[in-house]
Amino acid sequence: MSKDKEKETGKKDRSITEKTDENERMEIDEESVNEEDEKSVEDRIIELEDEALQLKDQLLRKQADFENFKKRINKDKEDSIKYANQMILLDMVEIIDDFERAIKSSEESKDFDTFHRGIVMIENQLVSMLDKKWGLSRFNSLGELFDPEKHQAIAMEESSDCDDPKVIEDYQKGYFFHERVLRPAKVKVTQPTAAKTTDNENNA
Repeated sequence: MSKDKEKETGKKDRSITEKTDENERMEIDEESVNEEDEKSVEDRIIELEDEALQLKDQLLRKQADFENFKKRINKDKEDSIKYANQMILLDMVEIIDDFERAIKSSEESKDFDTFHRGIVMIENQLVSMLDKKWGLSRFNSLGELFDPEKHQAIAMEESSDCDDPKVIEDYQKGYFFHERVLRPAKVKVTQPTAAKTTDNENNA
């Protein structure tokens, strides 16, 4: 083999070796890059898992806070209903005290007139208190025209002296709660006689 061919062959061998070394370096670099990418992905997965756990924990805490809030609201509502009449009951207790004093006084003095005046005074105080503080007012019906929304007729009689049904006796008082009828009055009503009713219809 000539020297020129030997040189050429040597160059080719060196070139092949260099290319092989370069390919090996590239493969190593790619492996390093892949390892770094895999490590970066794993780290990101771990971060996302931690974030998910934190969010789950926050959600559970919010749910627990909301449940506690609902329980407090329900408890407050139950207490409001349970103790809604507390103030009126305190007022009623004072009236009971007045009755006790009146009874004790009557036992000591045996004076019926004084006892009666005391009872009347307590009744007036009670009616006034319920009216002014709680909107419960008693109404009188005697002499009024019969109103089925305010009156409950439990007795009736005919009269030639009246043109329309009218209350002539108030057996049990009626009460308003503010503007609404809480309890109708039980009354006796007089109404025109059948003959007078017929005459009125004919005149009409």
